[in-house]
Amino acid sequence: MKRLIVLAVAVAALAACGSSSGSATAPTATAASTATTLTTVTRAFYVLSGSMMPTLQIGDRILVVTRGYTIHRGDIIVFRRTPADTGTTDADLIKRVIGLPGETISSSGNTVLINGRPLKEPWLPSLTGLCAESAENTPLTKIAPGHYFVMGDCRGDSADSRVWGTVPASYIVGKVENQVKEAENAT
Repeated sequence: MKRLIVLAVAVAALAACGSSSGSATAPTATAASTATTLTTVTRAFYVLSGSMMPTLQIGDRILVVTRGYTIHRGDIIVFRRTPADTGTTDADLIKRVIGLPGETISSSGNTVLINGRPLKEPWLPSLTGLCAESAENTPLTKIAPGHYFVMGDCRGDSADSRVWGTVPASYIVGKVENQVKEAENAT
């Protein structure tokens, strides 16, 4: 919590000093500012699409750690669009890490199998409506070293690794550290 407060103060200080804001065309995130602390760099992004609903809503702000992080299953990451993703021209995307390097993954409907075993997803809220519908099935796929299989939480409305393949580690911008819900953004 102390690190997060320091990061929030650093972001506010940079904003007050007139730091430049970058803009990405991602459907899910745009760069708002950058803050530097001793060993960690963070960037603030805005969520611009519903592919991570209900976890992240359109308009939510997120802090993304861009250095000094490790990636685990269930983490939410921001990454540069892969060349295989021809469905968008957006630069940055945001998804949840489901499969890790070296694992085999497959899915049928809403059931994801990792190395042949059903994946428990305690981070995934109950899905309803469009988010509950998952038409994309994943054939048995071996995840290459240095690659990650990512999916949106709104499985029925997310173009992700099921469509365009895995994300190379070199494309990862960072890991989501914190989120501020849309209702909090308005105040």
